[in-house]
Amino acid sequence: MKSSSFLKIFLFAAVVLSFNCGKAQVKVNENNPDENIVNNTINIHDLSVNTLDGKTVSLKEYSGKVLLIVNVASKCGYTKQYKELEEIYNKYKNEGFEILAFPCNDFGGQEPGTNEEIKEFCSSNYNITFTLFDKIKVLGDEKNPLYTKLINYEPAGDISWNFEKFVIDKNGNVVGRFKSKVKPDDEQIVSLINSELKKTD
Repeated sequence: MKSSSFLKIFLFAAVVLSFNCGKAQVKVNENNPDENIVNNTINIHDLSVNTLDGKTVSLKEYSGKVLLIVNVASKCGYTKQYKELEEIYNKYKNEGFEILAFPCNDFGGQEPGTNEEIKEFCSSNYNITFTLFDKIKVLGDEKNPLYTKLINYEPAGDISWNFEKFVIDKNGNVVGRFKSKVKPDDEQIVSLINSELKKTD
């Protein structure tokens, strides 16, 4: 009798194990919860934006390039970051790197100028050669669709001030977010840009 019961238990265990082996196995990293997120990618290639000159550009056109997206302002304490932005742009542009700068007047009214005035300011004061886009809103109900997506990248939440930065990989996926105080040439940003530029996928 005992032998029969043992055999039944053994057969039941074998069936359970066989069933579980057919299932997809998920590796959980308790030390880095972000690695456990599946299919939670934020991609921007389905969007279009307008340049400072009024040209509509599909972000899909940047496929294969690494991007740094930043909301900028001409009268901000961080405005001097234009200098570092231009420097890293010149350093990496020939490797497939682009900066997309979006003027924004949402914070302290620090970008009050017209598109022409913004263009003149950036040219005369910082010799900016990367692309400047149409002035947009990054807060509230009129938030630009691009920023509606970007702000969902962790730590998720609204843009807190001018010159917040996002790194986008060659496939249009958001891979990094940096607050205003982190300078464009900070090692955190530069190392991420370098890493993404080296990827061939």
